[in-house]
Amino acid sequence: MVYKYECPHGGSTVLVKRGFILLLHVRNDALMNLCEVECLCAQDGVILGADTRATEGSIVANKNCAKIHYLAKNIYCCGAGTAADTEKTTKLISSQLELHRLQTRRIVPVTTANHMLKQMLFRYQGHIQAALVLGGVDTTGPGLYCIYPHGSSDCLPYTTMGSGSLAAMAVFEKDWRPDMELEEAKKLVRDAVAGGIFNDLGSGSNVDLCVITKDSTQMLRTYDEANVKGKR
Repeated sequence: MVYKYECPHGGSTVLVKRGFILLLHVRNDALMNLCEVECLCAQDGVILGADTRATEGSIVANKNCAKIHYLAKNIYCCGAGTAADTEKTTKLISSQLELHRLQTRRIVPVTTANHMLKQMLFRYQGHIQAALVLGGVDTTGPGLYCIYPHGSSDCLPYTTMGSGSLAAMAVFEKDWRPDMELEEAKKLVRDAVAGGIFNDLGSGSNVDLCVITKDSTQMLRTYDEANVKGKR
Protein backbone atom coordinates (compact mmCIF):
# COMPACT_ATOMS: atom_id res chain seq x y z
CA MET A 1 0.00 0.00 0.00
CA VAL A 2 1.27 3.48 -0.92
CA TYR A 3 0.42 6.54 1.13
CA LYS A 4 0.38 10.12 -0.17
CA TYR A 5 1.90 12.66 2.20
CA GLU A 6 1.82 16.45 1.82
CA CYS A 7 4.11 18.38 4.15
CA PRO A 8 1.95 20.85 6.16
CA HIS A 9 4.85 23.32 6.36
CA GLY A 10 5.45 23.57 2.64
CA GLY A 11 7.55 21.51 0.29
CA SER A 12 6.84 18.74 -2.18
CA THR A 13 4.36 15.88 -2.03
CA VAL A 14 5.90 12.43 -1.66
CA LEU A 15 4.65 8.87 -1.91
CA VAL A 16 5.53 6.68 1.06
CA LYS A 17 5.31 2.90 0.80
CA ARG A 18 5.93 2.06 4.46
CA GLY A 19 7.96 2.95 7.52
CA PHE A 20 8.71 6.33 9.07
CA ILE A 21 8.02 9.62 7.25
CA LEU A 22 11.28 11.49 7.60
CA LEU A 23 9.98 14.91 6.55
CA LEU A 24 8.49 15.64 9.96
CA HIS A 25 11.55 17.44 11.30
CA VAL A 26 9.34 20.32 12.46
CA ARG A 27 7.22 17.86 14.40
CA ASN A 28 10.34 16.27 15.88
CA ASP A 29 11.62 19.65 17.09
CA ALA A 30 8.26 20.49 18.69
CA LEU A 31 7.74 17.12 20.35
CA MET A 32 11.29 16.74 21.65
CA ASN A 33 10.99 14.84 24.93
CA LEU A 34 13.87 16.44 26.86
CA CYS A 35 14.43 13.90 29.59
CA GLU A 36 17.01 11.81 31.32
CA VAL A 37 17.37 8.09 31.87
CA GLU A 38 19.85 6.36 34.15
CA CYS A 39 20.74 2.69 34.42
CA LEU A 40 23.35 0.50 36.08
CA CYS A 41 24.29 -3.14 36.50
CA ALA A 42 24.05 -4.44 40.07
CA GLN A 43 25.29 -7.68 41.58
CA ASP A 44 22.16 -9.67 40.74
CA GLY A 45 20.61 -7.74 37.87
CA VAL A 46 20.00 -4.44 36.09
CA ILE A 47 18.20 -1.34 37.36
CA LEU A 48 16.69 1.18 34.93
CA GLY A 49 15.49 4.61 36.04
CA ALA A 50 13.83 7.62 34.43
CA ASP A 51 11.93 10.78 35.20
CA THR A 52 8.35 11.29 33.98
CA ARG A 53 8.29 14.77 32.38
CA ALA A 54 7.51 15.13 28.68
CA THR A 55 7.83 18.55 27.06
CA GLU A 56 6.81 20.32 23.85
CA GLY A 57 9.36 23.10 23.61
CA SER A 58 8.92 25.16 26.78
CA ILE A 59 5.56 23.54 27.62
CA VAL A 60 5.25 20.56 29.98
CA ALA A 61 2.96 18.28 27.97
CA ASN A 62 2.84 15.33 30.37
CA LYS A 63 3.84 15.15 34.02
CA ASN A 64 3.61 11.36 34.27
CA CYS A 65 5.03 10.02 31.01
CA ALA A 66 6.28 6.41 31.06
CA LYS A 67 9.81 6.35 29.60
CA ILE A 68 10.68 2.75 30.51
CA HIS A 69 9.43 0.55 27.67
CA TYR A 70 8.79 -3.20 27.55
CA LEU A 71 10.77 -5.24 25.01
CA ALA A 72 10.64 -8.75 26.48
CA LYS A 73 10.05 -10.36 29.86
CA ASN A 74 13.74 -10.07 30.67
CA ILE A 75 14.54 -6.90 28.69
CA TYR A 76 13.36 -3.30 29.13
CA CYS A 77 14.47 -0.09 27.45
CA CYS A 78 14.58 3.57 28.50
CA GLY A 79 14.02 6.20 25.84
CA ALA A 80 15.18 9.81 25.50
CA GLY A 81 14.64 12.11 22.55
CA THR A 82 11.36 12.35 20.63
CA ALA A 83 8.68 10.51 22.62
CA ALA A 84 6.77 9.25 19.56
CA ASP A 85 9.96 7.84 18.00
CA THR A 86 11.03 5.99 21.15
CA GLU A 87 7.52 4.55 21.60
CA LYS A 88 7.21 3.33 18.02
CA THR A 89 10.76 1.97 17.86
CA THR A 90 10.47 -0.06 21.06
CA LYS A 91 7.09 -1.51 20.02
CA LEU A 92 8.47 -2.62 16.64
CA ILE A 93 11.53 -4.28 18.19
CA SER A 94 9.41 -5.85 20.95
CA SER A 95 7.30 -7.69 18.35
CA GLN A 96 10.43 -8.88 16.53
CA LEU A 97 11.93 -10.15 19.79
CA GLU A 98 8.77 -12.12 20.54
CA LEU A 99 8.93 -13.77 17.10
CA HIS A 100 12.62 -14.53 17.76
CA ARG A 101 11.71 -16.15 21.10
CA LEU A 102 8.99 -18.31 19.52
CA GLN A 103 11.31 -19.42 16.73
CA THR A 104 14.35 -20.25 18.87
CA ARG A 105 12.37 -21.45 21.96
CA ARG A 106 14.82 -19.83 24.36
CA ILE A 107 15.28 -16.67 26.38
CA VAL A 108 16.06 -13.71 24.15
CA PRO A 109 19.67 -12.54 24.69
CA VAL A 110 20.11 -8.87 25.52
CA THR A 111 22.72 -8.54 22.78
CA THR A 112 20.09 -9.63 20.22
CA ALA A 113 17.84 -6.73 21.22
CA ASN A 114 20.83 -4.40 21.03
CA HIS A 115 21.66 -5.64 17.54
CA MET A 116 18.08 -5.19 16.28
CA LEU A 117 17.81 -1.67 17.66
CA LYS A 118 21.19 -0.68 16.22
CA GLN A 119 20.28 -2.00 12.78
CA MET A 120 16.97 -0.15 12.70
CA LEU A 121 18.38 3.20 13.87
CA PHE A 122 21.37 2.99 11.54
CA ARG A 123 19.05 2.34 8.59
CA TYR A 124 17.42 5.75 9.13
CA GLN A 125 20.74 7.58 9.66
CA GLY A 126 19.67 9.48 12.78
CA HIS A 127 16.32 10.73 11.46
CA ILE A 128 14.63 8.65 14.17
CA GLN A 129 15.47 10.72 17.22
CA ALA A 130 15.56 7.89 19.74
CA ALA A 131 18.41 7.70 22.26
CA LEU A 132 17.98 4.43 24.13
CA VAL A 133 19.37 2.68 27.19
CA LEU A 134 18.81 -1.07 26.96
CA GLY A 135 19.01 -3.34 30.00
CA GLY A 136 18.20 -6.94 30.73
CA VAL A 137 19.29 -10.28 32.15
CA ASP A 138 19.78 -13.48 30.15
CA THR A 139 21.68 -16.75 30.49
CA THR A 140 25.03 -14.92 30.39
CA GLY A 141 24.05 -12.50 33.18
CA PRO A 142 23.07 -8.82 33.26
CA GLY A 143 23.70 -6.61 30.25
CA LEU A 144 23.47 -2.85 29.77
CA TYR A 145 23.79 -1.00 26.44
CA CYS A 146 23.68 2.68 25.50
CA ILE A 147 22.31 3.10 21.95
CA TYR A 148 22.63 6.38 20.06
CA PRO A 149 20.19 7.68 17.39
CA HIS A 150 22.65 7.05 14.54
CA GLY A 151 23.00 3.36 15.42
CA SER A 152 26.20 3.14 17.48
CA SER A 153 26.21 1.55 20.94
CA ASP A 154 28.32 1.04 24.04
CA CYS A 155 28.29 -1.78 26.59
CA LEU A 156 28.80 -0.16 30.00
CA PRO A 157 28.41 -0.93 33.74
CA TYR A 158 26.40 2.28 34.18
CA THR A 159 25.22 4.98 31.79
CA THR A 160 22.98 8.02 31.39
CA MET A 161 21.19 9.60 28.43
CA GLY A 162 19.14 12.73 27.86
CA SER A 163 19.26 16.39 28.80
CA GLY A 164 19.80 15.70 32.50
CA SER A 165 22.49 13.08 31.93
CA LEU A 166 25.47 15.22 33.00
CA ALA A 167 24.14 15.79 36.51
CA ALA A 168 23.12 12.14 36.80
CA MET A 169 26.52 10.94 35.60
CA ALA A 170 28.17 13.04 38.33
CA VAL A 171 26.17 11.08 40.92
CA PHE A 172 27.14 7.76 39.34
CA GLU A 173 30.84 8.60 39.12
CA LYS A 174 30.86 9.63 42.77
CA ASP A 175 29.03 6.70 44.37
CA TRP A 176 29.08 3.75 41.93
CA ARG A 177 31.20 0.71 42.69
CA PRO A 178 31.25 -2.85 41.28
CA ASP A 179 28.95 -5.58 42.65
CA MET A 180 26.49 -3.30 44.41
CA GLU A 181 23.54 -4.86 46.22
CA LEU A 182 20.12 -4.32 44.66
CA GLU A 183 18.78 -2.03 47.39
CA GLU A 184 21.76 0.30 47.39
CA ALA A 185 21.80 0.26 43.59
CA LYS A 186 18.12 1.29 43.55
CA LYS A 187 18.91 4.18 45.87
CA LEU A 188 21.83 5.24 43.65
CA VAL A 189 19.68 5.25 40.51
CA ARG A 190 17.01 7.22 42.36
CA ASP A 191 19.60 9.80 43.45
CA ALA A 192 20.95 10.04 39.89
CA VAL A 193 17.49 10.66 38.43
CA ALA A 194 16.77 13.23 41.15
CA GLY A 195 20.06 14.97 40.32
CA GLY A 196 18.90 15.36 36.73
CA ILE A 197 15.45 16.54 37.81
CA PHE A 198 16.82 19.30 40.03
CA ASN A 199 19.45 20.48 37.52
CA ASP A 200 17.58 20.30 34.21
CA LEU A 201 14.36 22.05 33.16
CA GLY A 202 13.54 19.31 30.66
CA SER A 203 13.37 16.70 33.43
CA GLY A 204 10.98 16.57 36.35
CA SER A 205 8.04 15.07 38.23
CA ASN A 206 8.45 11.49 39.51
CA VAL A 207 11.12 8.79 39.50
CA ASP A 208 10.34 5.45 37.83
CA LEU A 209 12.47 2.34 38.33
CA CYS A 210 12.59 -1.08 36.71
CA VAL A 211 14.47 -3.86 38.53
CA ILE A 212 15.38 -6.84 36.33
CA THR A 213 16.85 -9.99 37.88
CA LYS A 214 17.28 -13.55 36.68
CA ASP A 215 14.09 -14.68 38.43
CA SER A 216 11.76 -11.69 38.10
CA THR A 217 11.13 -8.23 36.72
CA GLN A 218 9.67 -5.48 38.89
CA MET A 219 8.31 -2.28 37.38
CA LEU A 220 8.14 0.47 40.01
CA ARG A 221 6.02 3.34 38.72
CA THR A 222 6.36 6.46 40.89
CA TYR A 223 9.09 4.88 43.01
CA ASP A 224 9.74 8.35 44.42
CA GLU A 225 8.26 11.81 43.96
CA ALA A 226 11.18 14.19 43.68
CA ASN A 227 9.13 17.38 43.51
CA VAL A 228 6.32 17.19 46.06
CA LYS A 229 3.74 19.85 45.28
CA GLY A 230 2.83 21.94 48.31
CA LYS A 231 -0.73 22.48 49.49
CA ARG A 232 -2.27 25.90 48.93
